[in-house]
Amino acid sequence: MDFGIFTFGELSRNETTGRALSPHQRLAEIIELAKLADQAGISFLGLGEHHRHDFALSAPEIVLAAIARETTNLRLSTAVTVLSTQDPVRLFEQFATLDLLSGGRAEIIAGRGAFIESYPLFGYDTVDYDALFEEKLRLLLELRDNADLSWQGTLTQTIPGMDIAPRPLQEKLPVWVGVGGTPASFARAGRLGLPLFVALLSGPERFRRLVELYRNTATEAGHDAAALPVGAGGHFYAAQTSQQARDTFYPYYRAYFEQNMPRAVDHFPRSTFDDWSGPGGGLLVGSPPQVVEKLLAIHESLGTTRYAAQVGLGGLPFAETARSIELLATEIMPAVNRELGVAAAA
Repeated sequence: MDFGIFTFGELSRNETTGRALSPHQRLAEIIELAKLADQAGISFLGLGEHHRHDFALSAPEIVLAAIARETTNLRLSTAVTVLSTQDPVRLFEQFATLDLLSGGRAEIIAGRGAFIESYPLFGYDTVDYDALFEEKLRLLLELRDNADLSWQGTLTQTIPGMDIAPRPLQEKLPVWVGVGGTPASFARAGRLGLPLFVALLSGPERFRRLVELYRNTATEAGHDAAALPVGAGGHFYAAQTSQQARDTFYPYYRAYFEQNMPRAVDHFPRSTFDDWSGPGGGLLVGSPPQVVEKLLAIHESLGTTRYAAQVGLGGLPFAETARSIELLATEIMPAVNRELGVAAAA
């Protein structure tokens, strides 16, 4: 399995001081975490796009370009690009440029967005929420596959046979579809034969049939479903013991839910946190053996070939985030891949 990390760059207030990191501090921290992940052998970094005062990443492609010059192996991606409110031409140009700067390491994970503030900000109507994504995704794929493009748009611009430049270093810029829990989104990704990235805010069993729908739809559309990558990602924190992990992470996770979610809650109780961290829950918080067990269950349910851990939530200090990433790289990744290797051999 391929392992990565991602962040939305949230700016959560500290419970004691009432202050959050500045955007300047948070972006500097993200670049340092990327360097650490690259040195540790983690293979993927994703940055999520948000347009609110409590997030530092409204332009992830610029931060990814800065990270490209500080790393050598990390695949560099959004997590996700809110494609419905982007200009696909400009987006392709930016990521083709990122691909050239990084030596062929750029990817895009495109989604509709659980946060909808970008719709009025860029002059779009949420009435067109799904139609915008459908048309812009098709345009993005045409841009990827054609250096000279003619395109008749309805909700997008019309392109009368124009150059699409620069071209990326990779022969085909990877475009994944990021999905939540909507069956139509899984079916669309399968119909287009695109890699799938699932946001696991609950346990994997809820998504088993949806991933089966994705693969069945891909097969019906003439794609080799077995060759299509499926990735998953979710909230993550690891420490040496389960108790240490839960006690350390809970205050920050509560802050994230109460301050930074699309629909913030007034109070996020410890009992809910412990339930989600338990067997079958979608929250990967615990000791390395417990996290390994959950990752193997996700793989068994969904056939995942990539897992991306959302790290540093709720203002978790840099040192704690760094230790958690180190455990992911040194203990969790090798253990999961050993188990998968044994299963494959058997």
